[in-house]
Amino acid sequence: MASLEQYRSKRDFKKTAEPAGKAARGKKGKAGGIFVIHEHAATRLHYDLRLEHDGVLWSWAVTRGPSLDPHEKRLAIHVEDHPIDYAPFEGTIPKGEYGGGSLIVWDEGTWVPEIDPAKAMKKGHIDFELKGHKLHGLWHLVRLKPRAGEKRDNWLLIKSDDAAARPGEDILKEAPESVKSGLTVEESARARSRKVRHSNKPTTGKAKVPAAGQLEFIARASRSSTRR
Repeated sequence: MASLEQYRSKRDFKKTAEPAGKAARGKKGKAGGIFVIHEHAATRLHYDLRLEHDGVLWSWAVTRGPSLDPHEKRLAIHVEDHPIDYAPFEGTIPKGEYGGGSLIVWDEGTWVPEIDPAKAMKKGHIDFELKGHKLHGLWHLVRLKPRAGEKRDNWLLIKSDDAAARPGEDILKEAPESVKSGLTVEESARARSRKVRHSNKPTTGKAKVPAAGQLEFIARASRSSTRR
């Protein structure tokens, strides 16, 4: 079973609301599972692709986000596995902590690999289907040959040229909102900031993440006030 030691070693769970989680029991005889894409406004905005496998979420940081154009090859940096219960997480990681910044669930659904995922990972070429709210059809993750001295595990995320492909279109601009809260990552960050500033309750221990409905209400109210 996959390990989450690297994930936990990078985070102080007394400061961040991210789930510590634990590796879940893998689904014997079943390949694939859930997928999620987090839009993450860290030091540099990127999108985190996460695929369920063997009780954890395999994760890649896609620097420019996914594209529905088969001609677009997007750099995807393979990073540490995340716990399954990270999938629905939306929140703001405190400044100074690993990955500091706000993130939303930009898309979610299920993924179906064409062959055994472990073998595909070892081979460095994973072909799979996504069944999400925004992303559908066949996709490819292809590992790049490392350059001399290269420490990062670089891959390319490529959309297959199928019925779900949309050459020339930009899904990131067309559909920027969270599939959970309906907020953009900027609106989510502002709403959470307002929630923290206006809270009169003293905080002890790990901070609770405001519910999506609360954040949406705050963001909508903020939009209305700016229009007056």
